[in-house]
Amino acid sequence: MGIESVNPATGELLQRYDEMKPGEIQAILARAEAAQRDWAATDLPARARVLRAAASRLRARREELAALMAREMGKPLAAGDGEVEKCAWVCEFYAEKARAFLSPEPVETDASKSYVSFEPLGVVLAVMPWNFPLWQVFRFAAPALMAGNGGLLKHASNVSGCALAIESVLREAELPEDVFRTLLVPGQGVAPLIEHPAVVAVTLTGSTPAGRAVAGKAGSCLKKSVLELGGSDPFVVLEDADLEAAVESGVTSRLINTGQSCIAAKRFILPASRREQCEALFVEKMRARRTGDPFEEGVELGPLARRDLRDELHEQVRRSVSRGARCLLGGETSEGRGAFYPPTVLTDVEPGMPAWDEELFGPVAPLRFVENEEEAIRAANDTVFGLGAAIFTGDVERGERIARERLQAGCCFVNDFVRSDPRLPFGGVKESGYGRELGPFGIREFVNVKTVYVA
Repeated sequence: MGIESVNPATGELLQRYDEMKPGEIQAILARAEAAQRDWAATDLPARARVLRAAASRLRARREELAALMAREMGKPLAAGDGEVEKCAWVCEFYAEKARAFLSPEPVETDASKSYVSFEPLGVVLAVMPWNFPLWQVFRFAAPALMAGNGGLLKHASNVSGCALAIESVLREAELPEDVFRTLLVPGQGVAPLIEHPAVVAVTLTGSTPAGRAVAGKAGSCLKKSVLELGGSDPFVVLEDADLEAAVESGVTSRLINTGQSCIAAKRFILPASRREQCEALFVEKMRARRTGDPFEEGVELGPLARRDLRDELHEQVRRSVSRGARCLLGGETSEGRGAFYPPTVLTDVEPGMPAWDEELFGPVAPLRFVENEEEAIRAANDTVFGLGAAIFTGDVERGERIARERLQAGCCFVNDFVRSDPRLPFGGVKESGYGRELGPFGIREFVNVKTVYVA
């Protein structure tokens, strides 16, 4: 059986790929293990030249790669263009900063010399999702490769073209052959990969159930894992906030990538004293975002990545309304071939509704109104997830205190929406996973933190 790539805007079959056979996979794993040993022996300047060349190749192929993402998962061209640039940025960031992040750290002890060094682990398996098909991979690959590791990519099947394009970009950048390889295998092929002795660690971005499965297999094999899982990020607006600016920021966050982002604002917690104004602003600003063909200029929202994902989102909306939520905008599916879903605003959302308890992966904004700061913080933390959180207030010190001390999330933003940045660590707590990507912490996830003691 083949792996299919389907255009979610039209339902057209783009390409069918042959799954790799077991013998072919075994050969790739053996070559990757040998290639990584040679790569680890290269110095940091040589690795940095490859990463800088990768950034150059990404920019040279920007239009092609943005169009590929538009075809395979419905990302509007302008958003794809930005994603390619962000991938180039992370390559350049680690090319510049890796020496500082990986330099041995001296420690004063009774020895004549003692220090901590950071050495590559080996070949790391990356299990990646479709929603940011280039960025999710490069934010793993750039630090892992700069640290001297090799990489194996098992990408989401519907973006297999993107997976192969990433490998080709790195080859064009003169990364030695087999240091990074794409594996065209189905989901059930992940467990044998984790078990293989050539793989020393695994990183996954995806759903919480997928994270449990990968973590369980990695744990049984005593292999390191990093998990970036789902999120139901709270977006808290206090009574003293600039409401117009807060809602504009919230809508932007909610609709990034057509709402298909782990760190998109997903639960809006708003002051009851300003209910009428909040509801009107959300409807106005959500309605103003243009939905359509991702290849059309000016389109901000494309289709969801697959029709089954659209149907699942609609069912979550339908069940929430049946339990008492009110739909102020959208909430209806179209009969066309594409997996489109309209910008939707739900109000009177409460615990016990899917719109509150579950992650909504699409352009749906659930509104909940609270009486005061304490109630807002309780509502924000009332989730099994803990990836990101945002708080808006006219008192910056108040917002910073709440973000630092009281919100249960790995990334907390004050008067801005949550986003990833190569300079800052990224990851979550609770059922949003563990470990960190990006920043100095990200490059040290897949290294041997080695004590060296010289008597």
